[in-house]
Amino acid sequence: MGKQTWKPGNMIYPLPAVMVSCAREGEKPNIITVAWTGTICTNPPMVYISVKPERYSYDMIRETGEFVINLTTQKLAKATDYCGVRSGRDVDKFQELHLTPEAAEQVKVPMIGECPVNIECRVKEIKKLGSHHMFIADVLAVHVDEAYMNENGKFELNKTGLLAYSHGEYLGLGEHLGTFGYSVKKKKRKRR
Repeated sequence: MGKQTWKPGNMIYPLPAVMVSCAREGEKPNIITVAWTGTICTNPPMVYISVKPERYSYDMIRETGEFVINLTTQKLAKATDYCGVRSGRDVDKFQELHLTPEAAEQVKVPMIGECPVNIECRVKEIKKLGSHHMFIADVLAVHVDEAYMNENGKFELNKTGLLAYSHGEYLGLGEHLGTFGYSVKKKKRKRR
């Protein structure tokens, strides 16, 4: 079998499908679904989201400099899709989807209570790159659902049923294949 050559485009999949909450003072908060998101660095903790300037949430984030990345789960797949195809200009997504707005600690943007992880962010820089503008942000706080803490105090993120986006489709994460560094980890010798 050979390979076809396609025109330049983005084919880095899967990606996290996240719901980003944002708000302007005195207005209803909004939720936008974003797949163009990720980690920039660990120290200091920084992330990015890329948003089209014509999206309703774009000006909210640009003007306030704040947003919350809310990780999504398989149970939230329909809400995740809805928040990506319906505009906050026309509908109150928190109310329509019966999602719980919870107060954040560092920003004036509500977190989504049903999400297992909420990441409070403050915009550091906006890169105008083309169809999307990249909001580079500092992570101010991370909130995790205590329901996924094990008896040793470890947060078991991979038991939350995380949602991924790949080439136009939403997917649940598959089977566990290994842990970071497992390919070079020395096997423990059995004692005799």
